[in-house]
Amino acid sequence: MKHPHRLGYLLAALLLIYAAYRLPGLLPGDYVTAMYADSHVSLSVEEERALRERYDDNAGFPGYLGRLATLEWGYSLGHHAPVSGLILTALPWTLLLMGSAHLLSTILGFIAGVEAAWRRGGKLEKAGVGGMTILQGVPEIGSGVLLLMLFSYKLGWLPAAGGMTLYAELGPGARLLDLLRHLTLPLLTLMLAYFPGNFLLARASMVLVLRQPFLETARAKGLPPARIRYHHGARNVLLPMATRFGLRLAFMITGALVVETIFAYPGLGTLLFNAIAMRDLPLVQGIVLFSALAVLGVNLALDLLYGRLDPRTQRVGHVR
Repeated sequence: MKHPHRLGYLLAALLLIYAAYRLPGLLPGDYVTAMYADSHVSLSVEEERALRERYDDNAGFPGYLGRLATLEWGYSLGHHAPVSGLILTALPWTLLLMGSAHLLSTILGFIAGVEAAWRRGGKLEKAGVGGMTILQGVPEIGSGVLLLMLFSYKLGWLPAAGGMTLYAELGPGARLLDLLRHLTLPLLTLMLAYFPGNFLLARASMVLVLRQPFLETARAKGLPPARIRYHHGARNVLLPMATRFGLRLAFMITGALVVETIFAYPGLGTLLFNAIAMRDLPLVQGIVLFSALAVLGVNLALDLLYGRLDPRTQRVGHVR
């Protein structure tokens, strides 16, 4: 059977669905406790019991599967809205932020890493490697807070929070500019977190490629350096870069949690943070399930993509 390991994706999906149902329920407290935590209202034992009976899901895992089968992801206790609608509302914001950060940091890291490897041994290359190694250890919360304090509170150049200016009557061009201004700080924070790893991976992979004899053959043919560098050399760096890109993209929701919370960006990370704070179990379950299925889907897409980037991976399925 060709690629028999793909049959495991069905089992993985079932396990992820069960984990999405079970793990959020292990959080301490519940929605009733969170709702009245900062309130001066005192509830009697009978009132607490009645509220918990109202909000608790007594259908169990079979009932949860039944709802999923009808494309019903539950109803948010805190937002009083369908979970699927809340996810679809927040998803474009996260896709815009995380997609832009991943794409830009991957492309720029790829080009910078290839150029650094081509010029290995120079002072600029050594300084770049050292700087990127240090920058890779800086957490997102650290760089995010520094950018927020500098460009928003100190200089006042960029907005401190949100995804757009609310209740403002703006034309299409002004609205686009407003979106980009709100996007800039969280995007820079994520790029500072992702760019060093992409740069170091591309450089290390390219250094290994430069030792291969086929590049000497390309030089002997008199090909231009740029063609040797990218057409013959850098194309062999695409596979590890695609792997890193896919894995980062798969965990985009959890990766956006810290940054979106710092800048109050209206994406899935902020939605998940607020849901956990409110102990909104149906919403937490929905976001966790969506994240898990996204991871599974990206891994499946990478599995299919590997065959195009490296035809040697297709031959594995034919080994008898």
